[in-house]
Amino acid sequence: MGSWGFVGGFIAFMIVWAIINSSTTAWDPYPFILLNLFLSMLAGLQGAILLIAAKRQDAIAAALSQSDYDTNTTSKSEIEELLAINKRQMELIEELVARVPKV
Repeated sequence: MGSWGFVGGFIAFMIVWAIINSSTTAWDPYPFILLNLFLSMLAGLQGAILLIAAKRQDAIAAALSQSDYDTNTTSKSEIEELLAINKRQMELIEELVARVPKV
């Protein structure tokens, strides 16, 4: 229902319906009550399909969010480990600099 093919076919169907039913042998004369019934059913079906698609998209977004959270948690622990290593290296450098005689 979300493709250009569907939209084009739907418009063509509506035009053909109007042309056929505007003739003298119409089974659904001018106010097109039967067509309105079909359009109402189509709108109800589209609403349900849109809600299903939105729910599916929410599930995908939740999975991506969880993946991002896991990646961020892992990155945080790795960064903290690197900072601890860097701090220890700075302490060693300061210790070595303190041992070097000043000229």
